[in-house]
Amino acid sequence: MDLTVRDVAKLLGVSEKTVYRWLKERRIPAYRLQEQYRFNRAEILEWATSQRLPIAPELLPQTPAGQAPPELAAALQQGGIHYRLQGEDKAAVLRQLVEVTRLPAGLSRDFVLELLLAREAMQSTAVGDGVALPHPRSPLLSPGSPPQVTLAFLENPVDFGALDGKPVFALFSVLAPTIAAHLQLLARIAFALRDQEFYRLILEQAGRQEILAAAAQLDKRFSAKNGVSR
Repeated sequence: MDLTVRDVAKLLGVSEKTVYRWLKERRIPAYRLQEQYRFNRAEILEWATSQRLPIAPELLPQTPAGQAPPELAAALQQGGIHYRLQGEDKAAVLRQLVEVTRLPAGLSRDFVLELLLAREAMQSTAVGDGVALPHPRSPLLSPGSPPQVTLAFLENPVDFGALDGKPVFALFSVLAPTIAAHLQLLARIAFALRDQEFYRLILEQAGRQEILAAAAQLDKRFSAKNGVSR
């Protein structure tokens, strides 16, 4: 718990009054220590990503020396893009998502599904405009494994409990070997979804190569904007 209300306001580009309003509405993850609010940096980054808020570079976790930061295009290539995912409710859709996800040998699909459902029970991963980011809270891939993002388009939109009330038609699911890679990919997805052209491709369920090419261009913009070395 290393962040204060002032820190969070600065990192998210809002006023302290706004942060206190979020606290009053219980919208933002926080802890009460000695009559003061404190925030966990990783939880704030995940929350800001889920809310599709602009993220200050200072909030991004540092990539270990000698390692390249994860990029959305490469992670999508690794995880795959799938169409016409079946399911009539959230649990059924997530089960089908796990079925098409590329999992390493020895990792139980039932276990991964339990983690996704547990995450949804804490708070919906729907970020509005028909998109959700279902993901486990802890890294599941072995150290050194390439991170992956699985993009799945649903055959029929499903209620995920989004704040805007819109049913979800597209899922971005992140699996990573480290917490840093996990959070960096969530930040890149949020950045991409704020881009009107990329969101149009998602809305229209464009072809794989078109989505991957757009993601590669956004990776370049994200790295330049946040001072990330590629």
